[in-house]
Amino acid sequence: MTSRQPNSTQTSAKAKSSIASSGARTSSDSSPKGQPDRERFGATELAIVLSHYDLGIIETIREFHRGSRKSPKLVIRTERGTCLLKRRAIGRDDPSKVAFAHELQLFLAKRKFPLPQLVGTRGDNNSMVRWNNAIYEIFAYTKGASYDSSLDETAEAGKVLAQFHKLLRDCQTDNKPSTGSYHAAGTVETSMTIIPRALAKADPRHHQQEPQISRLLESLQTTYDEAVRQVASLGFDAWPTQIVHCDWHPGNMLFRSSRIVAVIDYDSARILQRVLDIANGALQFSIIGGTDNPDQWPDHVDASRFKCFLQAYESVPDSRLTRAEIRSIPWLMIEALIAESAIPIANTGSFARIEGLGFLRMVKRKTDWIQEHAGVLMTRLES
Repeated sequence: MTSRQPNSTQTSAKAKSSIASSGARTSSDSSPKGQPDRERFGATELAIVLSHYDLGIIETIREFHRGSRKSPKLVIRTERGTCLLKRRAIGRDDPSKVAFAHELQLFLAKRKFPLPQLVGTRGDNNSMVRWNNAIYEIFAYTKGASYDSSLDETAEAGKVLAQFHKLLRDCQTDNKPSTGSYHAAGTVETSMTIIPRALAKADPRHHQQEPQISRLLESLQTTYDEAVRQVASLGFDAWPTQIVHCDWHPGNMLFRSSRIVAVIDYDSARILQRVLDIANGALQFSIIGGTDNPDQWPDHVDASRFKCFLQAYESVPDSRLTRAEIRSIPWLMIEALIAESAIPIANTGSFARIEGLGFLRMVKRKTDWIQEHAGVLMTRLES
């Protein structure tokens, strides 16, 4: 949409009060029945925000129903191409953190890493617009398909992660990222204390299952603590750190002909040990789900995809894992699965649209399997 790379600074420029009518039409689909309403753009809001950009004649505008419902998005087709407008969700709109994410994306874009290109504002070529206590950003729209669970796309995800880490190994940024991760997270223990109330609020029948729920949560906490101990014993705290993505999973990638055409969502990026990305990626690309009933999900991970992802990572020059990193991966997978399940369930009593208690039972089964087979998984990687 623009020939220049935008600046990742914060804008305070005064917005223009109107945008010329171009005959564009706006389409809007209602939220699916039973789902909470999505945030939407107001007409005045849209006009003021778009007035900051030089997009040319706007032909069509349609809502984009993916991602957080708290962050409205529009696909805008113009005479110069198609772009995606996004208003940051509350809680994801800290200007310094957005500036860090943009600085990171601009750094990667200059090095031809596959990601949606930020569109700069008119005049000052800024990467974001601030108006009425909200932050807005526009990206060039990238077409692509979702992950198909094939070994080809699994390998591609492993290779691109290694390339991501190589590019950012010595990257220095002006803005500071967030801290913390799923490893040794104090929020896990806090979540375990909140979950019983959250489950009961979501379904009052859970009051009758309090003893079983308490035993399940205690077991999950014990498993998590053991995984933390195992990782620490390998010298994790002394390992080198760098910028990592911290949310490397299939939903943040777009594929075309088994190749990644865009990696999205840099909001979780921070400075940590690279193996945190690698272990989470190994989990996300090998876990086996199923229907909305997690009790029917199998215990095991897909061993072929697990090995494929990690071998592909190591196939990139200068991306070999140390023996200690390899040994830490199954334990970090356990930590990631528990932390990334417990925290949202503590907030809502469910995991996305899946009932929370059933999901936690599934997590227990899968983490038990990983713990029991940790040695076999490490042998697969070391062979």
